[in-house]
Amino acid sequence: MSNSIAKDFKFLSLLRFAFPTMVMMVFMSLYTIVDGIFVSRLVGTSALSALNIVYPAISLLIAVGVMFATGGSAIIARKLGEKEEDAARADFSTLILTGIIIGLLFLILGNIFAEPIAKLLGATDALLSDCLSYLKVSLYFAPACILQLLFQSFFVAAGKPILGLTLTITGGLANMVLDYAFMGPLDMGVGAAALATGIGQLVPAVFGLFYFFFVRTGSIYIVKPHFYASLLTESSLNGSSEMVTNLSNAIITYLFNIMMLKFLGEPGVAAITIVLYGQFLFNALYMGYSMGVAPVISYNHGSQNHTLLQRIFKICIAFISVSSLIITVLALISSPFIVEIFTPRTTETYGIAKTGFFLFSLNYVFAGTNIFASSMFTAFSNGKISAIISFVRTFGMIVANILILPQLIGVNGIWLAVPVAEFFTIFLSIYYFYKMRHVYNYTK
Repeated sequence: MSNSIAKDFKFLSLLRFAFPTMVMMVFMSLYTIVDGIFVSRLVGTSALSALNIVYPAISLLIAVGVMFATGGSAIIARKLGEKEEDAARADFSTLILTGIIIGLLFLILGNIFAEPIAKLLGATDALLSDCLSYLKVSLYFAPACILQLLFQSFFVAAGKPILGLTLTITGGLANMVLDYAFMGPLDMGVGAAALATGIGQLVPAVFGLFYFFFVRTGSIYIVKPHFYASLLTESSLNGSSEMVTNLSNAIITYLFNIMMLKFLGEPGVAAITIVLYGQFLFNALYMGYSMGVAPVISYNHGSQNHTLLQRIFKICIAFISVSSLIITVLALISSPFIVEIFTPRTTETYGIAKTGFFLFSLNYVFAGTNIFASSMFTAFSNGKISAIISFVRTFGMIVANILILPQLIGVNGIWLAVPVAEFFTIFLSIYYFYKMRHVYNYTK
């Protein structure tokens, strides 16, 4: 078959297909994590707090990119399954140009209003300078950030996950090397972390543009774009759950920061930053798997191959269930060692983060199923259900828990806000799995 997403997948072949995207998402999470490690070790934990203060603004940029990437790739993969390749290429090209335009808007407006944004997010006088340094440089690379997110999904939809993985690893390695060089020997400060990340994002962004423009033998490549309002609307609605997730992350990070400043001060903000970095890493595996199998689900939904769709669903549920238990145990056992990567055992931040990381890690038992449920309904182009699951999981439940649990059990309530939210959301995911099973024919 001409397109690798059209294979007759079984367990190992599906895992092999999704594996590059899993590794790719891990490297994507390492962009942020490596910044945190080098900032904490080479600049200081107060600078680490500054990164987390402005992260909600960067998360908004990521939210828009992920929305068009996941929503758009589902549309493109479905049209490939329906043998509408010309329409798929036109949609693909339109989304690329849209991403560049949105990135430029973030670059311009974000830098104009950087100081008011930083203060609104809770930057104290002591942290304001570092907050502005990191935020402004990050936003200079906004177009590259969005293109990288788009190409992550589009390389998979094009049946080229290995190429996407190679580019992401290359960008990630460049980020790591430059982080050390800029903040170590060159002593360029916290803004250099954002510069290293931006250069790393340029690698897949620039190469992706050249590849899809000049290599015209695959299923999708750049052609003349056609701006249909229906395409942008459908992509936005279909990817709304992923946007909700990232917007919710921005709001949740803000609330975590405010609550930690209230209970434990700046060391508490540094501690929650470390714990959230761990979440980036472990959830990246679930997100990578879900993103990796999503084009396969979309393609077989478009081609009405219900038998294969049912097999894929069974494989996914089995993989997510087993891996969730493994990842939870791994996170619980490794929590002291992960925390020590960021800060020495002798610091106040270490003691806070060690306890927090252990309690927070209980969420991974349930998170994988919830992430997959949302992604699966996006793949079916049902943005409504996907958004409901994401909203409840990443906003409604967590915000309520952050505001209520600390009042009942103190600072441990902050750490348990996410595990409690994931636990209750899994019942919603199971409900929709059951309710929609005959609509999309993923079970008999």
